[in-house]
Amino acid sequence: MNWMAIWVTCKLATLTSLTLLIIGLPIAYWLTYSKWRWKFLIESIVALPLVLPPTVLGFYILIAIGPHSPIGRFYTDLVGHPLPFSFQGLLLASILYSLPFAVQPFATAFEQVDRKLIEASWTLGLSKLKTFFRLILPLSTAGLITGVVLSFAHTLGEFGVVLMVGGNIEGITRTVSIEIYDEVQALNYAAAAKTSALLLLVSYTVLLLVYAMNRRVWSVWPQK
Repeated sequence: MNWMAIWVTCKLATLTSLTLLIIGLPIAYWLTYSKWRWKFLIESIVALPLVLPPTVLGFYILIAIGPHSPIGRFYTDLVGHPLPFSFQGLLLASILYSLPFAVQPFATAFEQVDRKLIEASWTLGLSKLKTFFRLILPLSTAGLITGVVLSFAHTLGEFGVVLMVGGNIEGITRTVSIEIYDEVQALNYAAAAKTSALLLLVSYTVLLLVYAMNRRVWSVWPQK
């Protein structure tokens, strides 16, 4: 069993879910409470990774951060090495790929907060920022847990985007999913079975813990 690949995968999933918690909250808040007429355009962009093939998304990310793009040239000049086929590039791709798995549960949780409570908070003189942290966030705990866990679990099983943007570099971008693929290609089914079983166990344990803490873990779906 390749423990280095497991470490890279866990580090990638943890950083991806934490980053999405930070950037996903303001995006979800804006999508929930904005009255902009063309808001659906942003909603469609956020949800695009749900329907776009991972290899297609990975290809466009690779082009966008490549050495010939403005982003790629800026990053190379800044740190001295290109962004593609690095852990940083892999992290960026994972964040974009898992974005809807965090934003949609966040937004659903925000929508379930009683509007009257929010308006009462404003009436009492609390700013929108204080209302968000003192009222909306505490009442949206279920959605926050769901979004973080779904983005973490989704990152664990990434393959197409990982392979396109990160490649297969041992100790840097080689994840568990790529390790399993390589073992199967080498007809080493025993090793692939062990790694797959570990990934299955971790994924199931994560979801089991969420179900135990929050019976409405799938608050991303409309409640009947």
